[in-house]
Amino acid sequence: MSLTVENGSFFYLKESPILNNINFSADRGDIVAVLGKNGAGKTTLLKCITGLLKWKSGKSLLDDEDISKMPQRQRWSKIAYVPQAKNSLSTFTVEETVLLGRSSSLGIFSQPSKKDSDAVKNILNRLGISKISSKKCSRISGGELQMVLIAKALASEPDVLILDEPESNLDFRNQLIVLDTISKLASDGITCIFNTHYPAHALQRANKSLVFLSDGKTIFGETSKVVTEDVLENAFGVKAVIGNIETPSSVMKEVIPVSVSDMKPDGIKINEQQGFSLAVLAVICADNSSDVSINKLLHGCSHFLVGRMGMPYRDGGVYIINVIIDAPTDVIENLAFNLSILPGVSVKATYAKNIIERNDPNE
Repeated sequence: MSLTVENGSFFYLKESPILNNINFSADRGDIVAVLGKNGAGKTTLLKCITGLLKWKSGKSLLDDEDISKMPQRQRWSKIAYVPQAKNSLSTFTVEETVLLGRSSSLGIFSQPSKKDSDAVKNILNRLGISKISSKKCSRISGGELQMVLIAKALASEPDVLILDEPESNLDFRNQLIVLDTISKLASDGITCIFNTHYPAHALQRANKSLVFLSDGKTIFGETSKVVTEDVLENAFGVKAVIGNIETPSSVMKEVIPVSVSDMKPDGIKINEQQGFSLAVLAVICADNSSDVSINKLLHGCSHFLVGRMGMPYRDGGVYIINVIIDAPTDVIENLAFNLSILPGVSVKATYAKNIIERNDPNE
């Protein structure tokens, strides 16, 4: 299922627009990060997308159908919204709270069935929180509460999951659990959109990003192309360095803020196509759950592929793929990035030393 926002604008006072002519799209299995400084309108955007707030102009579409014209039950069966986790005073248990998420599939006077209860238990197991199912939500940690809210949203079996700062106010471990959950849900075919204060989380998880700039405009595209040092300086008023950190299994992007900067109204550069490089991508898959996504990514670069070899290593329980690619450096980096954010996939690129910065060999 695709979600599209066309020319979305919102304001409380007409002379002070919060959102102005927003345009972006997300397809099945996409992870879209929404970035911007405090007060930029990120939460307002999410509420407008879902219909919790009404666009002043423009619209949100699910498979080309205007969300605002859908009956509410139909809308909330396809799209789910996870608000920011706050300290809960609820007297409901975790299991009861998640069961409330099934309400979109129940009639007005219907009682939850065994099917509903089984679905809730499956979700609790899937997210690893079944051990706290009998605890009251007022007695669990912030990280646990965030997972409960995600579980409640998943109980409606949505096609699109929208999350408002899901990793904020959480420690490193709980941030990783939430981010890993988003990645896994996307690999299962759910479209995930989340806003965040952490540009590194966008660079490490999202294949697409929407960034609010200092002049109220937005920029949207592939994360590796739009989340750049220039864009971050404009959006946040901070000079930052984006670097690569090599781990035993992959290369990850990290963002280090260096100094406060005057915001620049102009001069943003989108990563442009660079000279050609020859590289080998070594890909190790922990299981076959990402096969379809891997093949889709490689097919998208088929024009640049020199060769590809895959083989199972049964003793290790993994599948190994070696991909030889002759392409612009940014294309290789983007392919490696999109492969690396897939669950259970490790990838590293090795470049040939003497074949850098060339023109397209096919021209």
